[in-house]
Amino acid sequence: MKTGIVFEGGAFRTIFSCGVMDAMLENKIMPDYMIGVSAGAAYGVSMASGQVGRNLKILMNYRNDRRYMGLNNMVDRNNRSIYGLDFAFDTIPNELVPFDYDAFHRYKGTFKCVVTNVLTGKPEYKVFTGDDPSNQLIKASCALPLAFPLIYVDGTPYLDGGLGDSIPFEKAFEDGCDRVIVVLTREAGYRKKTTSSVKSVARAYLKYPEIQRALLTRAERYNRSLKRLERYEKEGRCLVIRPTKSKGFGKLEKDLNKILSMYNDGYNQGYALINDIQRFYH
Repeated sequence: MKTGIVFEGGAFRTIFSCGVMDAMLENKIMPDYMIGVSAGAAYGVSMASGQVGRNLKILMNYRNDRRYMGLNNMVDRNNRSIYGLDFAFDTIPNELVPFDYDAFHRYKGTFKCVVTNVLTGKPEYKVFTGDDPSNQLIKASCALPLAFPLIYVDGTPYLDGGLGDSIPFEKAFEDGCDRVIVVLTREAGYRKKTTSSVKSVARAYLKYPEIQRALLTRAERYNRSLKRLERYEKEGRCLVIRPTKSKGFGKLEKDLNKILSMYNDGYNQGYALINDIQRFYH
């Protein structure tokens, strides 16, 4: 039986997923297949490398460091992102809180990142190999519209994977998984809306009509995906883990106490559900 896990994005809300990951790692549960979207990809690779606590350490140490995030990064013509791209995707994993590339290479499964092709507006599912220390693929998966420049991989421009496929559980089954754990970053009952701010962001991409369309249809597609996920859950094919509460937690949350609390929610849920998770995987 091939087991998989899906990590939704959601910027810093994804620290919830990190708590779930760490609870699973402490109980020696390692899926055969992982797929992450945006921050779900950026944080998920630390599960594949078996690095308990690494993601929490990064956010607690660097969330409020201007080199990591701040408007000064946005006005830097060589950066043009609210994140310090070199600092976040190169300096941290390669120097400050090292990503264990060797351990990742020992992971026997497959890790995929979701990215959205700017020219087609469609999701693409690319294997993360751990062979690129600049982490360009992770960067592309995390490239929030307007908060990042277009990120090029092999000459093709990409933006955040969530624009194309926010919850890629169906891709996990398509890739041969028999059962899939889905870790969401919104509480039960959440439904996405196309807000005025989303429409404003879409207007900024006049040159890329397919990305405009992806932005404007994302909420509808996301909500349909949730309905299908509920069906899979009822059929026993998916086990869904959600935050107790995500309201009041900013996508780019600054409050370290809130970040720690969200992590603890995931960690505690992971332990509370550990028997279900183990049964699900055996």
